[in-house]
Amino acid sequence: MESLVEEIARKAGEIALDHFRSLASLSVERKGHLDLVTKADREVEAFLIERLRAAFSHDGIYGEEGGNILGVSGRVWVIDPIDGTFNFVRGGPNWAVSIGLYEHRRPVFGVIYAPVRHLLLTGGKSADTRLNGKPMRSVPPLDLSRASTGVGLHPSVATQDRLEVMRFISDELRINFRCCGSSALSLIEVATGETDGYVALGDATWDVMAGLPILGNLGVSHTIDWDHTDLDAKLRFACGSEAFLEKMRPLLAKVSAAA
Repeated sequence: MESLVEEIARKAGEIALDHFRSLASLSVERKGHLDLVTKADREVEAFLIERLRAAFSHDGIYGEEGGNILGVSGRVWVIDPIDGTFNFVRGGPNWAVSIGLYEHRRPVFGVIYAPVRHLLLTGGKSADTRLNGKPMRSVPPLDLSRASTGVGLHPSVATQDRLEVMRFISDELRINFRCCGSSALSLIEVATGETDGYVALGDATWDVMAGLPILGNLGVSHTIDWDHTDLDAKLRFACGSEAFLEKMRPLLAKVSAAA
């Protein structure tokens, strides 16, 4: 299964790259303020649905751009054709194809392919985590003297919650932060040790369905209660080592209560 899904992700990335190389002629639509969709998103999602249905005919599929196919196996492929569309249309490299497998109300396997960055991550409960085919090490221990976190804030999130995230990270934890504009790339940064974790308000399940099982093999936990989270939910969560999560829980308790 792993190699087949990797192949599908690579070919989907090639389709996206063709559009990326001709951005001047690419039509862009707005789903909301600072929330964009392109012909490339829809074409890549259609390809992913076609290939996944052919390979796993009994499984369901749930996609960002409207793909919602019921299956009979109890498994669902949750796909984000281009995670980081805003970066994509601006010509930036931080975007990726994300394919995650959801089973028994849990993310269990994922593939993330960032073609401009030449990064392919694969992993989950049934597969060791690999970066471009090579095994990855567990994430390093949290060291607050050099700590950093990725941050994802959806445009729909209230200003007071956005400001509280920045205040808490800067004043309470006194650590660095970065916003790369793609949940998938933010999770890759955790996997590679560029950051110690990721905190997000407003992410969708398709943003993280691939990345979380990939990270799970590297000693990364998260705060999402999947037993009480549906696939259409907007997420407020953090992921990282247990030490990182302990630092972030007071923030999440405050901003989740305000949601």
